[in-house]
Amino acid sequence: MSFLKGNVLIGQSGGPTCVINQSLVGIVETAIGVDAVDRILGARHGIAGVLAEDFIDLGRESKETLEAVAITPCAALRSVRMKPTREQCEMALDVFQKHNIRYFFYIGGNDTAETAHILNEIAVEKSYDVRLFHVPKTIDNDLRVTDHCPGFGSAAKFVASAFMGDNQDNRSLPGIKIDVVMGRHAGWLTAASLLAREHADDGPHLIYVPEVDFSIEGFLGDVERMYKQHGRCLIAVSEGIHGPGGEPIITSGEVDSHGNMQLSGSGALGDFLSAKVKEGLGKGLRVRADTFGYLQRSFAGYFSETDASEARECGRKAMTVALAGDRQHGSIFMAREDADVYRIGYEVTELRNVAKETRDMEAHFLKGNCDIDEKFLDYVRPLVGKMPTAARLSDFPL
Repeated sequence: MSFLKGNVLIGQSGGPTCVINQSLVGIVETAIGVDAVDRILGARHGIAGVLAEDFIDLGRESKETLEAVAITPCAALRSVRMKPTREQCEMALDVFQKHNIRYFFYIGGNDTAETAHILNEIAVEKSYDVRLFHVPKTIDNDLRVTDHCPGFGSAAKFVASAFMGDNQDNRSLPGIKIDVVMGRHAGWLTAASLLAREHADDGPHLIYVPEVDFSIEGFLGDVERMYKQHGRCLIAVSEGIHGPGGEPIITSGEVDSHGNMQLSGSGALGDFLSAKVKEGLGKGLRVRADTFGYLQRSFAGYFSETDASEARECGRKAMTVALAGDRQHGSIFMAREDADVYRIGYEVTELRNVAKETRDMEAHFLKGNCDIDEKFLDYVRPLVGKMPTAARLSDFPL
Protein backbone atom coordinates (compact mmCIF):
# COMPACT_ATOMS: atom_id res chain seq x y z
CA MET A 1 0.00 0.00 0.00
CA SER A 2 1.24 3.49 -0.81
CA PHE A 3 1.44 6.36 1.66
CA LEU A 4 -1.95 8.03 1.79
CA LYS A 5 -2.49 11.62 2.88
CA GLY A 6 -5.86 13.25 3.38
CA ASN A 7 -8.75 13.76 5.78
CA VAL A 8 -10.26 11.41 8.35
CA LEU A 9 -14.04 11.07 8.58
CA ILE A 10 -15.87 9.29 11.41
CA GLY A 11 -19.55 8.35 11.68
CA GLN A 12 -21.72 6.63 14.30
CA SER A 13 -24.71 4.48 13.43
CA GLY A 14 -27.44 2.35 14.97
CA GLY A 15 -28.48 2.08 18.61
CA PRO A 16 -26.16 4.02 20.94
CA THR A 17 -24.24 2.51 23.86
CA CYS A 18 -22.61 3.78 27.03
CA VAL A 19 -19.13 3.45 25.48
CA ILE A 20 -19.59 4.25 21.79
CA ASN A 21 -17.85 7.59 22.30
CA GLN A 22 -14.79 5.79 23.67
CA SER A 23 -14.26 4.35 20.19
CA LEU A 24 -14.77 7.78 18.65
CA VAL A 25 -12.17 9.33 20.94
CA GLY A 26 -9.80 6.41 20.37
CA ILE A 27 -9.80 7.14 16.64
CA VAL A 28 -9.40 10.90 17.12
CA GLU A 29 -6.55 10.72 19.63
CA THR A 30 -4.64 8.26 17.44
CA ALA A 31 -5.04 10.48 14.37
CA ILE A 32 -3.96 13.74 16.04
CA GLY A 33 -0.53 14.91 14.97
CA VAL A 34 -0.09 12.23 12.29
CA ASP A 35 1.56 13.52 9.09
CA ALA A 36 -0.79 11.53 6.86
CA VAL A 37 -3.84 13.25 8.38
CA ASP A 38 -4.86 16.79 7.40
CA ARG A 39 -8.19 17.12 9.19
CA ILE A 40 -10.29 14.93 11.48
CA LEU A 41 -13.97 15.29 10.68
CA GLY A 42 -17.15 13.88 12.16
CA ALA A 43 -20.29 13.19 10.12
CA ARG A 44 -23.42 14.14 12.01
CA HIS A 45 -26.00 11.33 11.88
CA GLY A 46 -23.71 8.85 10.16
CA ILE A 47 -24.19 8.12 6.46
CA ALA A 48 -27.01 10.68 6.30
CA GLY A 49 -24.49 13.33 7.37
CA VAL A 50 -22.03 12.12 4.75
CA LEU A 51 -24.62 12.54 2.01
CA ALA A 52 -25.55 15.99 3.32
CA GLU A 53 -21.86 16.95 3.77
CA ASP A 54 -22.78 17.81 7.37
CA PHE A 55 -19.39 17.65 9.07
CA ILE A 56 -17.84 19.01 12.25
CA ASP A 57 -14.13 19.51 12.95
CA LEU A 58 -13.12 17.04 15.65
CA GLY A 59 -9.52 18.20 15.45
CA ARG A 60 -10.52 21.42 17.23
CA GLU A 61 -11.70 19.65 20.37
CA SER A 62 -9.55 19.89 23.48
CA LYS A 63 -8.27 16.79 25.23
CA GLU A 64 -10.44 17.66 28.23
CA THR A 65 -13.57 17.81 26.08
CA LEU A 66 -12.75 14.54 24.35
CA GLU A 67 -12.21 12.75 27.65
CA ALA A 68 -15.49 14.10 29.02
CA VAL A 69 -17.31 12.99 25.85
CA ALA A 70 -15.70 9.55 26.08
CA ILE A 71 -17.53 8.78 29.36
CA THR A 72 -20.81 10.26 28.16
CA PRO A 73 -23.37 7.71 26.91
CA CYS A 74 -24.90 7.66 23.41
CA ALA A 75 -23.60 9.02 20.12
CA ALA A 76 -21.79 12.35 20.39
CA LEU A 77 -22.02 12.73 16.60
CA ARG A 78 -25.67 11.62 16.71
CA SER A 79 -26.72 8.35 15.16
CA VAL A 80 -28.88 7.14 12.28
CA ARG A 81 -30.87 4.12 11.18
CA MET A 82 -30.51 4.30 7.44
CA LYS A 83 -29.90 1.60 4.87
CA PRO A 84 -28.40 3.52 1.95
CA THR A 85 -29.03 2.31 -1.58
CA ARG A 86 -26.08 1.52 -3.82
CA GLU A 87 -26.75 4.78 -5.62
CA GLN A 88 -26.56 6.67 -2.33
CA CYS A 89 -23.29 4.90 -1.50
CA GLU A 90 -21.93 6.04 -4.85
CA MET A 91 -22.98 9.58 -3.93
CA ALA A 92 -21.23 9.17 -0.57
CA LEU A 93 -18.03 8.19 -2.36
CA ASP A 94 -18.33 11.34 -4.47
CA VAL A 95 -18.44 13.28 -1.19
CA PHE A 96 -15.29 11.44 -0.06
CA GLN A 97 -13.53 12.55 -3.23
CA LYS A 98 -14.79 16.13 -2.95
CA HIS A 99 -13.46 16.47 0.62
CA ASN A 100 -10.38 14.29 0.13
CA ILE A 101 -11.59 11.73 2.67
CA ARG A 102 -8.91 9.05 2.69
CA TYR A 103 -9.78 7.42 6.02
CA PHE A 104 -13.38 6.57 6.88
CA PHE A 105 -14.44 4.89 10.12
CA TYR A 106 -18.01 3.80 10.73
CA ILE A 107 -18.85 2.82 14.32
CA GLY A 108 -21.85 0.52 14.65
CA GLY A 109 -23.33 -2.96 14.35
CA ASN A 110 -23.87 -5.43 11.54
CA ASP A 111 -26.05 -3.08 9.46
CA THR A 112 -23.31 -0.45 9.77
CA ALA A 113 -20.75 -3.01 8.64
CA GLU A 114 -22.93 -3.77 5.63
CA THR A 115 -22.92 -0.08 4.63
CA ALA A 116 -19.14 0.03 5.04
CA HIS A 117 -18.85 -3.12 2.89
CA ILE A 118 -20.88 -1.57 0.06
CA LEU A 119 -18.88 1.66 0.24
CA ASN A 120 -15.66 -0.31 0.00
CA GLU A 121 -16.86 -2.32 -3.02
CA ILE A 122 -17.66 0.92 -4.84
CA ALA A 123 -14.35 2.47 -3.86
CA VAL A 124 -12.52 -0.53 -5.30
CA GLU A 125 -14.59 -0.40 -8.51
CA LYS A 126 -13.83 3.29 -8.96
CA SER A 127 -10.18 2.91 -7.95
CA TYR A 128 -10.57 5.52 -5.23
CA ASP A 129 -7.89 4.95 -2.60
CA VAL A 130 -9.55 5.13 0.83
CA ARG A 131 -8.96 3.18 4.04
CA LEU A 132 -12.42 2.10 5.14
CA PHE A 133 -12.97 0.45 8.53
CA HIS A 134 -15.89 -0.69 10.62
CA VAL A 135 -15.51 -0.27 14.39
CA PRO A 136 -17.80 -2.67 16.31
CA LYS A 137 -20.55 -1.47 18.61
CA THR A 138 -23.74 -3.09 19.88
CA ILE A 139 -25.29 -3.94 23.23
CA ASP A 140 -26.90 -6.96 21.53
CA ASN A 141 -23.46 -8.63 21.30
CA ASP A 142 -24.55 -10.26 18.05
CA LEU A 143 -21.68 -9.40 15.68
CA ARG A 144 -19.92 -12.32 14.06
CA VAL A 145 -16.21 -13.12 14.44
CA THR A 146 -15.58 -11.02 17.57
CA ASP A 147 -15.59 -12.63 21.03
CA HIS A 148 -17.87 -9.83 22.23
CA CYS A 149 -18.89 -6.31 21.24
CA PRO A 150 -18.08 -2.94 22.80
CA GLY A 151 -21.21 -1.74 24.55
CA PHE A 152 -22.36 -5.19 25.63
CA GLY A 153 -20.38 -5.31 28.88
CA SER A 154 -21.87 -2.06 30.18
CA ALA A 155 -25.41 -2.98 29.16
CA ALA A 156 -24.96 -6.44 30.69
CA LYS A 157 -23.83 -4.84 33.95
CA PHE A 158 -26.93 -2.64 33.96
CA VAL A 159 -29.25 -5.57 33.25
CA ALA A 160 -27.65 -7.80 35.90
CA SER A 161 -27.76 -5.02 38.50
CA ALA A 162 -31.38 -4.22 37.67
CA PHE A 163 -32.33 -7.87 38.13
CA MET A 164 -30.39 -7.99 41.38
CA GLY A 165 -32.47 -5.10 42.69
CA ASP A 166 -35.71 -6.47 41.27
CA ASN A 167 -34.98 -9.79 42.94
CA GLN A 168 -34.81 -8.01 46.29
CA ASP A 169 -38.08 -6.23 45.53
CA ASN A 170 -39.67 -9.54 44.57
CA ARG A 171 -38.47 -11.11 47.86
CA SER A 172 -39.85 -8.17 49.83
CA LEU A 173 -43.30 -8.30 48.25
CA PRO A 174 -43.60 -11.76 46.66
CA GLY A 175 -45.40 -12.11 43.37
CA ILE A 176 -44.74 -12.74 39.70
CA LYS A 177 -42.56 -10.17 37.98
CA ILE A 178 -41.70 -10.07 34.26
CA ASP A 179 -38.80 -7.96 32.97
CA VAL A 180 -38.38 -7.46 29.21
CA VAL A 181 -34.79 -7.00 28.00
CA MET A 182 -33.42 -5.85 24.62
CA GLY A 183 -32.41 -8.53 22.15
CA ARG A 184 -33.99 -8.81 18.72
CA HIS A 185 -32.39 -12.00 17.42
CA ALA A 186 -29.90 -12.96 20.13
CA GLY A 187 -30.31 -13.45 23.86
CA TRP A 188 -26.88 -12.35 25.10
CA LEU A 189 -28.15 -9.37 27.06
CA THR A 190 -31.09 -11.21 28.58
CA ALA A 191 -28.72 -14.02 29.56
CA ALA A 192 -26.64 -11.51 31.55
CA SER A 193 -29.47 -11.48 34.10
CA LEU A 194 -27.96 -14.79 35.29
CA LEU A 195 -25.33 -12.69 37.11
CA ALA A 196 -28.04 -11.61 39.57
CA ARG A 197 -28.24 -15.08 41.11
CA GLU A 198 -26.14 -14.99 44.27
CA HIS A 199 -28.21 -17.38 46.38
CA ALA A 200 -29.98 -20.61 45.51
CA ASP A 201 -33.44 -19.00 45.56
CA ASP A 202 -32.50 -15.81 43.71
CA GLY A 203 -34.15 -14.76 40.49
CA PRO A 204 -34.41 -14.59 37.66
CA HIS A 205 -36.01 -17.98 38.09
CA LEU A 206 -36.79 -18.20 34.38
CA ILE A 207 -34.85 -16.80 31.39
CA TYR A 208 -36.27 -16.78 27.86
CA VAL A 209 -34.12 -15.95 24.83
CA PRO A 210 -34.77 -15.87 21.05
CA GLU A 211 -32.53 -18.87 20.42
CA VAL A 212 -35.29 -21.13 21.78
CA ASP A 213 -38.88 -21.23 20.49
CA PHE A 214 -41.37 -19.81 22.98
CA SER A 215 -44.85 -21.08 23.73
CA ILE A 216 -47.46 -19.56 26.01
CA GLU A 217 -48.44 -23.00 27.33
CA GLY A 218 -44.85 -23.85 28.25
CA PHE A 219 -44.34 -20.41 29.76
CA LEU A 220 -47.38 -20.72 32.02
CA GLY A 221 -46.27 -24.17 33.15
CA ASP A 222 -42.79 -22.86 33.97
CA VAL A 223 -44.17 -19.91 35.93
CA GLU A 224 -46.56 -22.09 37.91
CA ARG A 225 -43.74 -24.51 38.77
CA MET A 226 -41.41 -21.76 40.00
CA TYR A 227 -44.16 -19.98 41.90
CA LYS A 228 -44.98 -23.17 43.78
CA GLN A 229 -41.28 -23.77 44.52
CA HIS A 230 -40.33 -20.28 45.70
CA GLY A 231 -43.61 -18.58 46.50
CA ARG A 232 -42.65 -15.96 43.91
CA CYS A 233 -41.21 -15.83 40.39
CA LEU A 234 -38.91 -13.32 38.67
CA ILE A 235 -38.69 -13.72 34.88
CA ALA A 236 -36.22 -12.40 32.28
CA VAL A 237 -37.67 -12.23 28.75
CA SER A 238 -35.92 -11.11 25.60
CA GLU A 239 -37.96 -8.70 23.47
CA GLY A 240 -37.27 -10.97 20.49
CA ILE A 241 -38.87 -14.18 21.77
CA HIS A 242 -40.82 -15.95 19.08
CA GLY A 243 -42.86 -19.03 18.35
CA PRO A 244 -42.02 -21.82 15.90
CA GLY A 245 -40.97 -20.46 12.51
CA GLY A 246 -39.69 -17.23 14.02
CA GLU A 247 -43.06 -15.50 14.35
CA PRO A 248 -42.73 -12.76 17.03
CA ILE A 249 -45.00 -13.09 20.04
CA ILE A 250 -46.01 -9.46 19.66
CA THR A 251 -44.65 -6.42 17.77
CA SER A 252 -45.60 -2.82 17.09
CA GLY A 253 -45.86 -3.50 13.35
CA GLU A 254 -43.32 -0.75 12.63
CA VAL A 255 -40.08 -1.45 10.75
CA ASP A 256 -36.94 0.57 10.07
CA SER A 257 -35.07 0.98 6.78
CA HIS A 258 -33.21 -2.28 7.38
CA GLY A 259 -36.48 -4.18 7.78
CA ASN A 260 -36.07 -4.56 11.55
CA MET A 261 -39.33 -4.58 13.50
CA GLN A 262 -39.64 -2.13 16.37
CA LEU A 263 -39.52 -4.18 19.57
CA SER A 264 -38.17 -1.69 22.12
CA GLY A 265 -39.74 1.42 23.54
CA SER A 266 -43.07 -0.26 24.29
CA GLY A 267 -44.41 -2.24 27.22
CA ALA A 268 -46.68 -4.30 24.98
CA LEU A 269 -44.88 -7.63 25.42
CA GLY A 270 -44.72 -7.34 29.20
CA ASP A 271 -48.39 -6.39 29.38
CA PHE A 272 -49.31 -9.25 27.06
CA LEU A 273 -47.44 -11.84 29.13
CA SER A 274 -48.82 -10.44 32.41
CA ALA A 275 -52.35 -10.76 31.08
CA LYS A 276 -51.65 -14.35 30.00
CA VAL A 277 -50.35 -15.23 33.48
CA LYS A 278 -53.44 -13.79 35.18
CA GLU A 279 -55.70 -15.49 32.67
CA GLY A 280 -53.96 -18.86 32.96
CA LEU A 281 -52.94 -19.03 36.61
CA GLY A 282 -55.49 -16.89 38.43
CA LYS A 283 -56.57 -13.26 38.47
CA GLY A 284 -55.82 -12.98 42.20
CA LEU A 285 -52.07 -13.29 41.63
CA ARG A 286 -49.80 -10.25 42.07
CA VAL A 287 -48.34 -9.90 38.57
CA ARG A 288 -46.23 -6.99 37.36
CA ALA A 289 -44.12 -6.26 34.28
CA ASP A 290 -41.39 -3.79 33.34
CA THR A 291 -39.65 -3.08 30.04
CA PHE A 292 -36.07 -1.93 30.58
CA GLY A 293 -36.14 -0.14 27.24
CA TYR A 294 -33.49 2.35 26.17
CA LEU A 295 -32.05 2.77 29.68
CA GLN A 296 -30.07 -0.41 29.09
CA ARG A 297 -27.86 1.36 26.57
CA SER A 298 -27.84 4.91 27.94
CA PHE A 299 -27.76 4.89 31.75
CA ALA A 300 -25.28 7.65 32.59
CA GLY A 301 -22.46 7.01 35.04
CA TYR A 302 -22.90 3.23 35.18
CA PHE A 303 -20.63 1.38 32.82
CA SER A 304 -18.07 -1.40 32.79
CA GLU A 305 -14.48 -0.17 33.04
CA THR A 306 -13.41 -3.14 30.93
CA ASP A 307 -15.98 -2.24 28.29
CA ALA A 308 -14.86 1.40 28.19
CA SER A 309 -11.20 0.44 27.87
CA GLU A 310 -11.87 -2.09 25.10
CA ALA A 311 -14.11 0.29 23.15
CA ARG A 312 -11.35 2.92 23.22
CA GLU A 313 -8.79 0.36 22.08
CA CYS A 314 -10.99 -0.75 19.16
CA GLY A 315 -10.97 2.84 17.91
CA ARG A 316 -7.21 3.12 18.35
CA LYS A 317 -6.66 -0.18 16.57
CA ALA A 318 -8.78 0.89 13.59
CA MET A 319 -6.80 4.11 13.11
CA THR A 320 -3.46 2.36 13.63
CA VAL A 321 -4.24 -0.35 11.07
CA ALA A 322 -5.52 2.20 8.56
CA LEU A 323 -2.37 4.29 8.88
CA ALA A 324 -0.12 1.25 8.53
CA GLY A 325 -1.51 0.75 5.02
CA ASP A 326 -1.32 -3.02 5.07
CA ARG A 327 -5.10 -3.32 4.77
CA GLN A 328 -7.48 -1.34 2.56
CA HIS A 329 -10.52 -2.10 4.67
CA GLY A 330 -11.81 -4.30 7.48
CA SER A 331 -13.71 -4.69 10.73
CA ILE A 332 -11.99 -4.69 14.11
CA PHE A 333 -12.68 -7.69 16.33
CA MET A 334 -11.61 -8.92 19.77
CA ALA A 335 -10.22 -12.34 20.55
CA ARG A 336 -9.48 -13.93 23.93
CA GLU A 337 -5.83 -14.82 24.05
CA ASP A 338 -5.78 -16.99 27.16
CA ALA A 339 -8.25 -19.60 28.37
CA ASP A 340 -7.38 -19.09 32.05
CA VAL A 341 -6.64 -15.37 32.38
CA TYR A 342 -8.84 -12.78 30.69
CA ARG A 343 -6.75 -11.02 28.08
CA ILE A 344 -7.96 -9.56 24.78
CA GLY A 345 -6.19 -9.16 21.45
CA TYR A 346 -7.39 -6.82 18.70
CA GLU A 347 -7.44 -8.03 15.11
CA VAL A 348 -9.03 -7.27 11.73
CA THR A 349 -11.38 -9.33 9.58
CA GLU A 350 -12.96 -8.77 6.17
CA LEU A 351 -16.02 -6.51 6.18
CA ARG A 352 -18.10 -9.20 4.49
CA ASN A 353 -17.55 -11.47 7.51
CA VAL A 354 -19.43 -9.06 9.77
CA ALA A 355 -21.85 -7.32 7.41
CA LYS A 356 -25.58 -7.90 7.73
CA GLU A 357 -25.67 -11.33 9.43
CA THR A 358 -25.99 -11.73 13.20
CA ARG A 359 -24.61 -14.19 15.74
CA ASP A 360 -26.82 -16.18 18.09
CA MET A 361 -25.82 -17.45 21.50
CA GLU A 362 -23.98 -20.75 21.22
CA ALA A 363 -25.99 -23.83 22.14
CA HIS A 364 -23.71 -24.75 25.05
CA PHE A 365 -24.81 -21.56 26.86
CA LEU A 366 -28.48 -22.59 26.73
CA LYS A 367 -30.13 -24.73 29.40
CA GLY A 368 -33.43 -26.16 28.30
CA ASN A 369 -36.21 -23.84 27.18
CA CYS A 370 -36.15 -21.39 30.07
CA ASP A 371 -32.66 -21.01 31.53
CA ILE A 372 -29.00 -20.25 30.84
CA ASP A 373 -26.14 -22.59 31.72
CA GLU A 374 -23.70 -21.44 34.39
CA LYS A 375 -20.88 -21.79 31.84
CA PHE A 376 -22.09 -18.45 30.54
CA LEU A 377 -20.88 -16.79 33.75
CA ASP A 378 -17.23 -17.52 32.87
CA TYR A 379 -17.81 -15.77 29.55
CA VAL A 380 -19.64 -12.70 30.80
CA ARG A 381 -18.09 -11.90 34.21
CA PRO A 382 -14.86 -10.38 32.86
CA LEU A 383 -16.86 -8.11 30.56
CA VAL A 384 -19.01 -6.46 33.25
CA GLY A 385 -16.32 -6.02 35.92
CA LYS A 386 -17.15 -5.45 39.57
CA MET A 387 -20.80 -6.00 40.45
CA PRO A 388 -22.77 -4.91 43.52
CA THR A 389 -23.71 -7.58 46.06
CA ALA A 390 -26.96 -8.26 47.89
CA ALA A 391 -26.57 -9.14 51.58
CA ARG A 392 -29.02 -11.07 53.74
CA LEU A 393 -29.66 -11.10 57.48
CA SER A 394 -27.95 -14.07 59.09
CA ASP A 395 -31.11 -14.96 61.04
CA PHE A 396 -33.32 -14.54 57.96
CA PRO A 397 -31.42 -16.21 55.08
CA LEU A 398 -34.45 -17.05 52.94
